[in-house]
Amino acid sequence: MDRILVSTVVYRAPEEIFPYLESFTDYPRYADHLESVTRRDGSDGVRYDLRLTWWKLSYTARSEVTDVTPPTSLEWRLVKDIDARGEWRVEPEPESAPAGEETASRIYFEAVYDPHSADKDVVSLPLFVSFGWVVEKIKPRLLAEAKRVVQRLVADIEGESRQVELTLHETP
Repeated sequence: MDRILVSTVVYRAPEEIFPYLESFTDYPRYADHLESVTRRDGSDGVRYDLRLTWWKLSYTARSEVTDVTPPTSLEWRLVKDIDARGEWRVEPEPESAPAGEETASRIYFEAVYDPHSADKDVVSLPLFVSFGWVVEKIKPRLLAEAKRVVQRLVADIEGESRQVELTLHETP
């Protein structure tokens, strides 16, 4: 299993941050390769179809929220084609607030996945392109996308862009 864990400080309280983390349908604003998110309510819970595009490939991942503990944790997992799960976590960190800010919190984005569990038949590859090549090209892009999502999310939460210091706790 590969794991991506990044965090950063946001100058808001957990209660102010959490609604942004729950708003999956807004995520295409944060990610370059996420085209759309569609909510699918079912008898077994809330699921989302995530339409992803990269290079000559497109794919719709199906995710579900598995646990929500406002305002500190939101867990998710993919429910088809690849073994993947993750969490958004928020921890108060008022000591990190700079002068002029009331408080701060640290947000964590974690994704744990097995790239070799991907179903090779769900993506139509161009001639002479192997699935292994695609997996190796996507792995570093996943980390870059995670960083981009966190940076853009902070700007949305705080209402303006600023230089965000990301901490990489673990990368594939």
